[in-house]
Amino acid sequence: MSLIPTAFAAAPAAATSSQASPWSTVIMLVVFFAIFYFLLIRPQSKKAKAQRAMLANLGKGDEVATSSGIMGKIVDIADTSVTLEIASNVNIQLQKGAISSVLPKGSVKL
Repeated sequence: MSLIPTAFAAAPAAATSSQASPWSTVIMLVVFFAIFYFLLIRPQSKKAKAQRAMLANLGKGDEVATSSGIMGKIVDIADTSVTLEIASNVNIQLQKGAISSVLPKGSVKL
């Protein structure tokens, strides 16, 4: 029976010596945010910026590929849409956002 009071007496002394600094929590949060920013947010924003620049520089005669895999030559450009020639005398109209990449000249055989 003398063990129970001794165990209760030792517990508070051990708890007071192992308190963590509040600054360590703040530093951990800052480090986690920095890792999250450099691995996820920054590359995604760079990719989106490059996509916007590519869409802004489109011109007639450019050969492009769409996100659905259709390749063609730009015949006409409007503010939000693009007309592609995908075969001889076959034109389709797409939204500009559907264009995923500009191809090198001569890639599309019409």
